[in-house]
Amino acid sequence: MAVDCTSNYLQCEGRELHYTEWGAQHAEVVIAWHGLARTGRDMDDIAVHLAQRYRVICPDTIGRGLSQWSPEPEREYCLAFYVKLAEALVNQLGIERFHWLGTSMGGAIGLLAAATALRGRVRRLVLNDSGPQVADAAIARIRGYAGNPAAFATVSELEQHFRAIYQPYGAMNDAQWRRLTETSTRRLPDGRVTPHYDPAMVMQFTHHADDYLLWSQWDTLNIPVLCLRGEASDLLLRDTAEQMRNRGPRAVVVEIPGCGHAPTLNTPEQFALVERFLAA
Repeated sequence: MAVDCTSNYLQCEGRELHYTEWGAQHAEVVIAWHGLARTGRDMDDIAVHLAQRYRVICPDTIGRGLSQWSPEPEREYCLAFYVKLAEALVNQLGIERFHWLGTSMGGAIGLLAAATALRGRVRRLVLNDSGPQVADAAIARIRGYAGNPAAFATVSELEQHFRAIYQPYGAMNDAQWRRLTETSTRRLPDGRVTPHYDPAMVMQFTHHADDYLLWSQWDTLNIPVLCLRGEASDLLLRDTAEQMRNRGPRAVVVEIPGCGHAPTLNTPEQFALVERFLAA
């Protein structure tokens, strides 16, 4: 079934935020938020699937994709400001209650929002390889490539780079790798191409060192939570996932075989897990 997608821009907290919208005719809403160095277009596959039943909103965080880069990176590239953006977005769109699906950073934004500014408005929370604590080694790995993004003469070379650093995503076909590349490429003044984000977004780790330590917020949640953990994830450790099962909202945790950080949300099995949980 064909699903219409629109590209949109809104002023949120004084910054222009870009988002795609799928299934606008539906009443129930899913906010689908991407990971740290990625864009909302990562959600295309699952958005197409969910849009048969839901209105799906996929934002680009500021500093990523087509959203504005922050003129105050040390202050605004942090979870607290991203939550403010999310609140402004849903308020302007007139969305009172909604489900939240977040990959990595997008999950952390949803967790913090559900515990604070958007408490009582997030109905169900899906965390894709995300939790109230992340492994230091994984943060160091991500900072290593995200803070100093590579640049290449051609888009084809950039695609090979993405295939290497995002190999843990799991099975992706050639067309999906090409789309991932083309939706996250920008050209530099010297003509080379590089990932489509502001390298300063890694200031989150220097100016907000404990941003991803969210156990106190986790323990206050009283909504259903589904956690999808990549079987080989180096970011959401198995011990952390076990704690998520046993405290706070007592998440349902499902391990996704054949991938690490983070599952791509592009297979019928992953679609079904999310769909069943949201519809429960």
